[in-house]
Amino acid sequence: MPAPTLVVMAAGIGSRYGGLKQIDPVGPHGELIIDYSVYDALQAGFATIIFLIRHDIEEVFRARVGRTIEARAEVRYVFQELSDLPAGYEPPSTRRKPWGTAHAVLCCRHAVSTPFAAINADDFYGREAFAVLAEHLRRVKPQAADYALVGYRLANTLSEHGYVSRAECRMNADGYLTDVRERLRVERRGEGIVYSDDGEQWTPIPGDTLVSMNMWGFTPAVFPALETHFIRFLDANADRLDKAEFLLPNVVGDMVRAGEARVRVLPTTAHWFGVTYQEDRPRVQAAIRALTAQGLYPSPLWEAER
Repeated sequence: MPAPTLVVMAAGIGSRYGGLKQIDPVGPHGELIIDYSVYDALQAGFATIIFLIRHDIEEVFRARVGRTIEARAEVRYVFQELSDLPAGYEPPSTRRKPWGTAHAVLCCRHAVSTPFAAINADDFYGREAFAVLAEHLRRVKPQAADYALVGYRLANTLSEHGYVSRAECRMNADGYLTDVRERLRVERRGEGIVYSDDGEQWTPIPGDTLVSMNMWGFTPAVFPALETHFIRFLDANADRLDKAEFLLPNVVGDMVRAGEARVRVLPTTAHWFGVTYQEDRPRVQAAIRALTAQGLYPSPLWEAER
C-alpha cells in the first residue's frame, strides 16, 4: 500500500485570533504548530504533505513554512478559492471567507490519489494521534468509503478565554461513528460545560463527550461524495451563501446517516492543544516546552533532520 498523504488546512482567516495564527511561533526555537504536526506525521509514515492555503498568504506561508518542510518531504500546495464551485454556480459578491473545511478537502481532489489525513493547521494533535491514523490509512482500500476520525475528550479541548466550536460524536459498539454534530459555541460555565447553537439557548454537555478536532482519515472516494453534497449545500443555502459554512463534521455526519460511508472512531490519549485566541498561546508554549523537556521532540525541532 502507498504511504498516506497529509492535508494541512491552513486557509482559515483566524478572525477571532486576530492574525495569521498558522505562522505564529510556539516552540522554544520559533517552531510553529504546523512544524510539530508535520514532524509527527513524518515519524508516523506519512510521505506527502499538502498545504491548503489561499493565494493572498502564499508568499509568507512558503517563506515561513514551506522552505523548511520542502527540504524534508514531498510538498504540494493547493489553493482554496471561492470560485472553486460546481459548474453553473457563482460565489456571491458579498462573501469574503472560504467555504469551510469540507470545501477545503474538496479543493484537494486533483492533488490526492492515496488515502489521506486532513487536519487543521493551528491544532496540536500529538504523535500518537498521527500514528493511529496512519495505521488505519495503510489498511483501507483506496476507493472504499471507509473513513476515520481521531476522538478527544471534550474537557481536554476547551479554551479558558472564550467559546470554541466542537463536533460532538456518537459511535456504536463496534467503534463506528453513528452521528456527529457541530456545536458552534462550547464553553465552561462554573464547574460545568455548556453549548449553544444560536447563542441564546444553552445546554449542558458532559466533559467526557467524544469530540472530533478535525483530524480525519479519508480515501479518494470522498471527493465525488463531497461534490454531490456541496451541490446540495449550495442549493439549500441559496439565500444565505454569504455566510453559510460547508463543514466536514456536518457533511460526514450526513454521509453516515445516509449509509454512504462508515467512519471508524480512533481513540487516542495524545495531548491536544489549540490556539483559538491570543491568550491561548502561553498555555500551548508551556505544553510544548514540557513535551520537549521529556525528550519527545528535539530542540531545535528539525535539528536531527539537518
